[in-house]
Amino acid sequence: MPILEQKDEKMVAKLKNFLENSEYANFYQSFEYAKTKQDKWKNEYVYLEENGQIIAAMLVQIRTIAKLFTIMYAPRGPVADVYNMQIMKQLEQETRPLAKKYKAFVLKMAPEVTCDEKLAKTLRQEGFKVTSIFKNILKPMQTVKNMILEVEGKTKEELMAGYSQKTRYNIKLAQKKGVTVRYSSQEEDIKKFYELMKVTAIRDGIGLREYEYFKDLIYDFKEHARIYIAEYEGQALAAALAIHYGKKVTYYYGASSNEKRNLMPCYLMQQTMIDWALETGCRKYDFGGVFNTTMDNGLYRFKEGFCKKEGVTCFIGEIDKIYKPFLYFLFEQIVPKAKKIMLSIHVKK
Repeated sequence: MPILEQKDEKMVAKLKNFLENSEYANFYQSFEYAKTKQDKWKNEYVYLEENGQIIAAMLVQIRTIAKLFTIMYAPRGPVADVYNMQIMKQLEQETRPLAKKYKAFVLKMAPEVTCDEKLAKTLRQEGFKVTSIFKNILKPMQTVKNMILEVEGKTKEELMAGYSQKTRYNIKLAQKKGVTVRYSSQEEDIKKFYELMKVTAIRDGIGLREYEYFKDLIYDFKEHARIYIAEYEGQALAAALAIHYGKKVTYYYGASSNEKRNLMPCYLMQQTMIDWALETGCRKYDFGGVFNTTMDNGLYRFKEGFCKKEGVTCFIGEIDKIYKPFLYFLFEQIVPKAKKIMLSIHVKK
């Protein structure tokens, strides 16, 4: 059956193996990520087989909106060749029973495929809506601009040669000053990470997920997830959550103290996580998303120092199959505007 029966242990194992080993693998499409998110999203899997082998799959997360209808969402999915229109159309067709079951008004897909206007045009001709440019950063469900370091076939020395001079200097400075980095999945270190997350959230004026989310994610991913902690004389100065899945290590969340920032702990911590990608034979190291890509933005400047050669990687954005146009209009146009107004009110307070 194209919709996974999640009590079928043999099929679940087969699908897990495909998801992790596919060339299109992404941790957002994994069973582990679905489990972490199950308190707010229902999870279903759709897959396609050819000669007994899975050739495409998609985690479909379902969330109720206003108690009346739902949105179906494939984060960084599908795990498939998005350029193959036959596969894209067939996957969408197989999700229609789910759309009917859950009263969904849209299926949203956000694959990790780079911007390609020709592909976007073809998808539109096949009945999908493709949104690649977002004027409101509250609107996209996944970042459309990421900083990704290509690590396949390279040594540590070759990678560092491609960094900016300042980045190389700061890594060496942290080492020289005695900053050390270790990794862990123990709860006491998850708590240290979360304490630094709270400091960062206050300093940068950003939202903060609840502690249980991070704890569950690390336990669900097991050896695939690590907390990295940069320390100086026993004091935690920076921490990050990294996930290794498929052929990529992703820097998922990061935090830092307000103290001893001159020791540049974040630079050495990033290099240590990049080392993990090298040790495990990954193709890429993903620094995550960026919104402001000008050099006056500290986060972009920090990530750009590692990705001087690659620059910004732009993804195609969101690929939508609309089932109920009016509800889709409300969700896409009215809700983001309301959020923007509420955010401005909060900032003024």
